[in-house]
Amino acid sequence: MGSTMDKVKGKANELAGKGKQGLGEATGSDKLQGEGVMQEAKGHGQQALGDAKEAVKDTADKAAGAAHKNL
Repeated sequence: MGSTMDKVKGKANELAGKGKQGLGEATGSDKLQGEGVMQEAKGHGQQALGDAKEAVKDTADKAAGAAHKNL
């Protein structure tokens, strides 16, 4: 999966998690609140993975460009 898709899925999980937390608070469901916290954390992780993939790609592109320049 590409970095953009990781970021999109991460944002979707964050928003869904926040929604679950709010619904859990409104209904008094600790279970739903906990699920929301976990889903939001999963979203943060997915976004971080997307950022890391993007950074690796940028570094590789720069290295390839520098190597090509030196030929």
